Amino acid sequence: MAHDSKTQLTALLQQALASVAPAAADTPIQLERPRDPGHGDFATNLAMQLARALKKNPREIAQRLLAELPVSSLVVKAEVAGAGFINFTLDSGSKTRAVKTVLEAGEAFGRSRLGGGQKVQVEFVSANPTGPLHVGHGRGAAYGASLSSLLAYAGWDVTREYYVNDAGRQMDILALSTWLRYLELHGICSIDFPPNGYQGDYVRSMAEQLKTARADRYVRPAEAVLAATPGIPDPARDDPEAKAQRESHLDALIANAKALLGEDWHAVHQHALTQQLSDGRSDLEEFGVHFDVWFSEKSLFDTGLVARCVEKLENAGYLYVQDGAKWFKSTAFGDEKDRVVQRENGIYTYFASDIAYHLNKYERGFDRIIDIWGADHHGYIARVKGAIQALGLDPEKLQVVLVQFAVLYRNGQKASMSTRSGEFVTLRELRDEVGNDACRFFYVLRKADQHLDFDLDLAKSQSNENPVYYIQYAHARICSVMNQWGGDAASLTDARLARLDNPRELALSSRLAEFPEVIEAAARDLAPHQVAFYLKDLAAEFHAWYNAERMLVEDQELKLARVALAAAVRQVIRNGMGMLGVSCPASM
Repeated sequence: MAHDSKTQLTALLQQALASVAPAAADTPIQLERPRDPGHGDFATNLAMQLARALKKNPREIAQRLLAELPVSSLVVKAEVAGAGFINFTLDSGSKTRAVKTVLEAGEAFGRSRLGGGQKVQVEFVSANPTGPLHVGHGRGAAYGASLSSLLAYAGWDVTREYYVNDAGRQMDILALSTWLRYLELHGICSIDFPPNGYQGDYVRSMAEQLKTARADRYVRPAEAVLAATPGIPDPARDDPEAKAQRESHLDALIANAKALLGEDWHAVHQHALTQQLSDGRSDLEEFGVHFDVWFSEKSLFDTGLVARCVEKLENAGYLYVQDGAKWFKSTAFGDEKDRVVQRENGIYTYFASDIAYHLNKYERGFDRIIDIWGADHHGYIARVKGAIQALGLDPEKLQVVLVQFAVLYRNGQKASMSTRSGEFVTLRELRDEVGNDACRFFYVLRKADQHLDFDLDLAKSQSNENPVYYIQYAHARICSVMNQWGGDAASLTDARLARLDNPRELALSSRLAEFPEVIEAAARDLAPHQVAFYLKDLAAEFHAWYNAERMLVEDQELKLARVALAAAVRQVIRNGMGMLGVSCPASM
């Protein structure tokens, strides 16, 4: 197996290094796979690393390292290339051994102890429960779920968490929007629905549910609802003053609703929250995205943690009072301006509860904390890390991954995704159209911080250009071969793998052996897209081999070896696709 071969080759180089440069014996040895197979199986730049310390030409150092390299059956050829690289070609047996290793390990192949069992919390999606999840949220969901599985596969103890924003103004706006639609259903139509309320049909559905369940219990006269509210400016106006007036009108409506409904306000609020949270949870479950913890923002207030957090910052000297509000000195930590944590009316800001939430994460004892945020939250990183440091905690324990929203194009038109306007394409609609598998795979085909255009036509096509179809088709082809063969799968571990001697078979065997390395590299980089790329390459090499060679030949020994290689490819495809949340059909 190449993962073992890499370890063996590293040990050989360490011995050579100890002979050539004893004082530099602790120099880390980097072995990479050349992009051009003609350059061998592994290459190292060790000689160039040593050049400054030894004050010698890298090619000369490389030659000396090769002269001191212990003799091993592992290395068929070693040569100096370019400015001082050393290229290694390994023996065929070291490559084909990967086939047996895969078959014996099965679902465990590629699993690693890299994480050492450390506790890591991955918090992702965490969308306000104010409407259905849209296609933008889907990318964060797919990335977070795949990353969590990848880290677990690489040896971390992973907790998947969703932060429920069940406190604050946005939930008040949703509750108000639902109540106003409820009043409409009871014939109170003299209240203009606020343009900055939640507009979608899902709000009307919640209002209808309220009417069915509670009849006219929550009906109040329009005059009382509109009492002391400022007028709504002309909808055509989009200047800052008009926007401020709309928000002021909305806040006045919320205040009136709370006063008029009293205890019933909580029931309306809870109805809207429960309905949207339940919808989001079921949507994610159907998408194959599961959470261990659903953490309530409201609980931070109920337990007094927000107040305690603000008090800790104040006692540490990081707060000051201005215009009656309490400000956190976030500019001291690289933020562009200081931030309010408590308004002059005593109400805590979103930022205050976010600080408290992160304090809670640290108090739960995670070794590592990963927040997955939308790219529009870039400016938030400095202030959150600053607050963590101000609390006397290690900000380096927190990693923030920014995910660009995916942009969906249908018939060449960009789809709007605004949850306030109600004009958005839901994740559920996308899943219904292209299927879970295409959604999960396409979402992780790019680095998280790269822009992603979601190509609907490609996602639905059954062609080699569709990567998820191409990989699944490789799996289905192997299942067909296995069915035609009809032998005992247990016998494949006894196959005479030396019969796999043509270039395609050796290349495919080497590709299999890369899987554990890919897993560890992807886990270090928080980059599940690397697994997706690997699977595309593996499928391409399998299809090329399948099209060039017959599997079920008359030669029984060769047939068993080729079936073993195919079965190993199938296992690695299953392991990788499973990690990405994508199914592997047996037939297509």
